[in-house]
Amino acid sequence: MYSHVAFGLLVALSSVLCANSNSNSDTWKVSKPVDALIPPKVSPVLGRLVLGTDTREPLETGSLRAAPKSAQYSRWRNTYGRETYFDYGTNYDSTSRVAPSSGTDTSGGLPYTITEARLQAIRSQFMYWFFDQGGDDGNGDYQKDIHSSSPQIHKNFNFQLPFFGFRFNYTRLSMHGYLQFSDPPPHYTYPLSFPNQDWPKQNDPSFIGIFFSKCRIGSIRPTDIDQRPPGVYFRMERDLQTRTDQMGVEMRERLTWDIRTGVVGADNFTPKHSAIITWKNMSFAGGIDNSLYKTNTFQMVLATDEVYTYAIFNYANIQWTSHTEAGGDTTGGEGGVPAYIGFNAGNGTRSAEYKPYSQTSAIRDLAGRGWANGFPGRHIFRIDENILLGTCNKDIAGANLQLMFAPENGNMLGGTVVNITGPCFTPDMKVRCRFDIEDVVGTVVDTNRAICVQPFVMAEGYVILDVAVGDGAYNWKGKYFIETPATATQRIFFDTEAIHYKNPTEIKMSWDSKNLTSLTTASVKIELYGYRETTIRPELLLIDTIEEGITNSGRYTIVPANYKNRDNYLTSDMRFGFLKLSLTNPTQYSGLSVSPVLWSRPIPIGWYFGPQWERMYGSNWANTMCDNWVMNDRYLKNFAAEISQCPCTLDHALADKGRFMPDFDCDRDTNPLCRYNKGAVQCVKTGSPSLEGSEQQCCYDKNRYLMLSYDQQWGSRPRRSHNFGYLPWIEANKVPTLSQWYHDMSPFYLCCLWQEEQSVGCETFRFERRPSQDCVAYQAPYVATVFGDPHVITFDGLEYTFNGKGEFVLVHSDTPKFKLDIQARFEKLPNNFYGEVRATQLTSVAARDNTSAVIEVRIRPAIAQWRYRLDVFADGKRVYFDRPALRVQHFPGVTVYQPMYILNQSQIIIMFQSGAGVEVVENKGYMTTRVYLPWKFINQTRGLMGNWSFDMTDDFTKPDGTLAAVTNNLNNFERLHKDFAIYWLLEDREDTMKGPSLFFREYRRTASYYANKTFVPEWRKTPEEIIPSNRTQDIVYANAFCGDSYQCKFDYAVSLDRDLAFYTLKYQDAYTSIKTINKQRVITCGILETPRFGRKSNFFFTPGTKVTFECNQDFVLVGDQRRTCTSSGSWDVPLYGYTECLRFEEYSMRSIGPTVLIICLVIIPLFVFLVCSSYRLVKRRIKNNATILTNRTRPVELTRSRNVMSSDDIEEIKELNPSRETEVH
Repeated sequence: MYSHVAFGLLVALSSVLCANSNSNSDTWKVSKPVDALIPPKVSPVLGRLVLGTDTREPLETGSLRAAPKSAQYSRWRNTYGRETYFDYGTNYDSTSRVAPSSGTDTSGGLPYTITEARLQAIRSQFMYWFFDQGGDDGNGDYQKDIHSSSPQIHKNFNFQLPFFGFRFNYTRLSMHGYLQFSDPPPHYTYPLSFPNQDWPKQNDPSFIGIFFSKCRIGSIRPTDIDQRPPGVYFRMERDLQTRTDQMGVEMRERLTWDIRTGVVGADNFTPKHSAIITWKNMSFAGGIDNSLYKTNTFQMVLATDEVYTYAIFNYANIQWTSHTEAGGDTTGGEGGVPAYIGFNAGNGTRSAEYKPYSQTSAIRDLAGRGWANGFPGRHIFRIDENILLGTCNKDIAGANLQLMFAPENGNMLGGTVVNITGPCFTPDMKVRCRFDIEDVVGTVVDTNRAICVQPFVMAEGYVILDVAVGDGAYNWKGKYFIETPATATQRIFFDTEAIHYKNPTEIKMSWDSKNLTSLTTASVKIELYGYRETTIRPELLLIDTIEEGITNSGRYTIVPANYKNRDNYLTSDMRFGFLKLSLTNPTQYSGLSVSPVLWSRPIPIGWYFGPQWERMYGSNWANTMCDNWVMNDRYLKNFAAEISQCPCTLDHALADKGRFMPDFDCDRDTNPLCRYNKGAVQCVKTGSPSLEGSEQQCCYDKNRYLMLSYDQQWGSRPRRSHNFGYLPWIEANKVPTLSQWYHDMSPFYLCCLWQEEQSVGCETFRFERRPSQDCVAYQAPYVATVFGDPHVITFDGLEYTFNGKGEFVLVHSDTPKFKLDIQARFEKLPNNFYGEVRATQLTSVAARDNTSAVIEVRIRPAIAQWRYRLDVFADGKRVYFDRPALRVQHFPGVTVYQPMYILNQSQIIIMFQSGAGVEVVENKGYMTTRVYLPWKFINQTRGLMGNWSFDMTDDFTKPDGTLAAVTNNLNNFERLHKDFAIYWLLEDREDTMKGPSLFFREYRRTASYYANKTFVPEWRKTPEEIIPSNRTQDIVYANAFCGDSYQCKFDYAVSLDRDLAFYTLKYQDAYTSIKTINKQRVITCGILETPRFGRKSNFFFTPGTKVTFECNQDFVLVGDQRRTCTSSGSWDVPLYGYTECLRFEEYSMRSIGPTVLIICLVIIPLFVFLVCSSYRLVKRRIKNNATILTNRTRPVELTRSRNVMSSDDIEEIKELNPSRETEVH
């Protein structure tokens, strides 16, 4: 709840310790002046201002201090038997008891200027001003109308006083030691207990109790120094921020510095209005006459800027503790039940009792403890939203007391200076702080304050902050919120995009100089840190000091060329890092250097390492480093199968509240720049890490369609590591933000942003290592809702009305794989003009998934909604979403966030790791809840929202599994109520068929407190049945305003509340719209890759889409030039093959293949045929020639043979071949 501490101001204020003391070892000492850290306007005053220069003796650790002679004092004997002088600061001008006129200018018409001496003088006085003379009636601030017969009077503030979540512009000033804002019960019983358990049957008053006990006005003796009359004094000083008169300026400055130095986290507070209420010499009721001299004197100072409110309790003297009705004796006011000290919000809401003093014997110690501003007896509280203690509790074990610290959150990288209040510190006390598992040594600033500097903590969300004092154990505990570096409050800004360039010439950075110190001439240093995960233990290491000793002007220009000759061989493998700003000369506290630290968001560090990488890898170092990353990433496990599928359209993505939340790096409401997804109008991401610790990202273009990395480098990209990290956070790949930048963001620079989009590295990144997943398999969740007084629509769409009173089960799923419980509280509507309203409304929702934290969202009372509309509890602790770094909070198994465009906590979204989601919306005091379930919950739900089975007939399943026979008669509200819905009522005894009650129990209000089985609601349905016939105007209005909505008509007829009817109609329409969107089926043809060195005419993927491909200059298109998405949800079959864009050379080289093939298939067979034919012809010719030659030579041979043949041979031839006889012859 506190704003970030401007530590320079803190050091200036809190390093000034109790001085001017005569004590030895227990005297506070200042090691050196702190003027250098104070804003020039107040430096002369604060530089030598001593917080401990009160005029009273420190009752235990200090020595008696001399009192200024000019001041008036009363003399008291304290509980230790020692006489002490109390400076009441009664004289406005140190001599007069006369009240100044409001707005009087005492400087001759010139604005009054307070001097150092004057501010020191008035701040050295314990009590604030109160006057008994002057004013309109001559009585100053004295309230003469308050006495025994009239113990309280009404006072109008005429300004808004925030108190305990409410706001009041009036009060009732009581003689009995409190300011009251609402009516009390008829009588009190002791000991007092708040809030009143019988509310609303009995009043539960809202009050601020400084000493809540029955008092009467006491008496003073003639010998008393302070002769102002006993009684009650009341003074208001308004419009302090614009006042220039002496009283206005002095009140503003005194309150400002008393609160800033007295309460951690109040460093920027400036009061606007104030009230001083003093109870002087008050005795106890019921005592004897002599007891009138047994008196207490105490004072309450209220200061507010109408957003924050602080209360100062000054206890000047405590001589009695209880009155006779509370069991005290009649002479000394001792025994019995002592007075109540504390605060009650009223209306049965919250209270805060100031322990250990309230209603215990330790109440006597109020005047000797507190030590706010160095004064014993002064106690300070912040009281606007919660009651936060600003002072210590001495000698009390911290296990039973509240640890206060501010700020309550810090950057994971460390350096946040955390101011701690709780234990009472001594100068030489040892202080140890443990943030989660990291231990640091703190240092003491003053009695009420110690400092611990948050170390580097690898964690996110709420962690335990333990504090140990001395040699004791870690008894003081609180919850500290660790911001991830990517979402932490931005402290360092860059004027241009140069930090993201590969080789920028200059980088201009700026910061708010007051976040380091209020002194603009102080010197600061700028350091560069880097991160790596080369082993299982991640490392965040100092790379280099960029500059040291520069003036804290809030601006600096980095010239990367100055670092081109650096040689950081030990850290040159780091790819991203952070810039860190800190003071060159930190303040020393007991040997501990204390300096605030400002961190940048994660940044690439190519501007620093570029020249070194060029020497290592050559001029194309980005490509080489990208290749190295690709090689390493291929060895890691594939994570894409474990993450949720992206929806096809932005409407689907925004309506899937259980799985997807806005990605604040590309959010149309808060960050439309979209540096990493240019052209997108909105990106979403999974709200919880997958079982592998991964994250899905889905981005959408102006056509509201999913952007794919296959189309362009700006498309959606899944991420190996989630921004929230994954338990245990201290290992590689699991560190919040840092692992995501190491595995997913810095490679994007190396492979794409610092190379051509169509380079091999970028396409490997886009198509292989971080490719978008198409939305073909996406299934939209089903939604059920409850709204109005109340009306339920189940997951299967069954609508009915149930006006039960108590806590009921909306959804219960208990299977070995999934365990989900969502519960609702219904409370009775307030009465209307005509009397009782027999109907109820939704006032709280609690949910848990498997072993997740329990999240409860509860509507605040109407008069407490001025700042926050809803209260949110995480495992019983109130959490707030009022700062950008706290808009998204991750708890075990669940992520809770408030949309960035919501400022009043009126819409809360709960996202469970299973994909189930719960959305709670509030308007004008009326809530609705919508539950989103993924398809894995089909046939696994029971409760008022039915069994999700796509069949309405089994929605009315009772806890024992039987069906209620009322499905066919939904208009019979009575039967539906008695036969089905009332069975899902939660009771104090746990029922395994319903699940345990999840609601956070305050003030012993169990389920039975809210339950009422005998409550009889309105059974009738229509306005004509409910509204008497003589009020026809209301009947006409209901029918005209509500149209066809029977829910709206019913709500107006029952309550006559137009707001209720209007928001019933609005919530019903919102549900109908979401249901319509989720039921729209988007047919998609899936991924159609853009060819390398080419482009697509459009990136649509729905039926009917025609995509034309084109190539860059000097490239040739190969394959189909056009593809069409068919109605069946697939791209048409390419006729000419896969589409590519080839260089001319590549195209020519690729064309040789078909040419050669043609040659091989045509010319070679022809050649073979020709050769074969030629061979056969040649062979035939040779044979023919041989035959001719034979024929020519045969007659000669025969003639020769004839000459040598015998007669016997001739005869043999004839016998063998008679036909050749002639030839032979």
